[in-house]
Amino acid sequence: MARKRKSSPGAAGDGWLVTFGDLVTLLLTFFVLLLSMSSMDRSVLTRITFFADDVGFLTNRSAGLIPQRVRLVIDALDKPWEVLEKQKRIKDLLFPEDELPPEISRSTLDANLQVLARPEGVALVLTDALLFPSGGSRLSDAARKMLDSVYDVLLFMPAPVNVSGYTDDVGGDAAANYVLSGERALAVLEYFLTRGLPPERFSVSGYGPAWPIADNATEAGRAQNRRVEILLKTTPWLGAYVQ
Repeated sequence: MARKRKSSPGAAGDGWLVTFGDLVTLLLTFFVLLLSMSSMDRSVLTRITFFADDVGFLTNRSAGLIPQRVRLVIDALDKPWEVLEKQKRIKDLLFPEDELPPEISRSTLDANLQVLARPEGVALVLTDALLFPSGGSRLSDAARKMLDSVYDVLLFMPAPVNVSGYTDDVGGDAAANYVLSGERALAVLEYFLTRGLPPERFSVSGYGPAWPIADNATEAGRAQNRRVEILLKTTPWLGAYVQ
């Protein structure tokens, strides 16, 4: 006579534990993922938005909020090694004819503004004729209007920026030259800060007659050397996120 097999207690009713365990594991994985996303560095997220057009993110910067003119300037500054070829285009985009101050003609602008490649990125080089009265360090009204156009680019291109001032070699290494170059650089920096740009993005330098870009033996050369350079450090900034 066949014996009935006894089933162990709960053998048929414990199968739900496997499903429950899988559910708990999935929930734990989900919450760990949420935690890791919420802990991402805000500065990294800020920089990622600069590349939003390339990866299709719908952020403020990729949703058409950047003015077209500013977007074109940023695209032109994106490759420092090509800026010499694009210098006229960058000037025209930065300072359209209808936005130039009445005191500054197009020919004056072209003679006193350069866009130069530097190892760290791109420098916008403005002579004192565009920014300051002779021997002074207070921005003119025309200078403020011109810096507004540079501000528009800095607002949407969050690279580190160095503002540096220079003089000609009249007076040689006299302290006054270094003081004047520093005061002029600070005047430009302070203007950007009053517009709300974060101070941690900026550094400032005053080099006096050091590092001339033209011949100090001529008046035209000395005029080019009396300048402020706004250096957008795009090279290391971009490199840190594309490797």
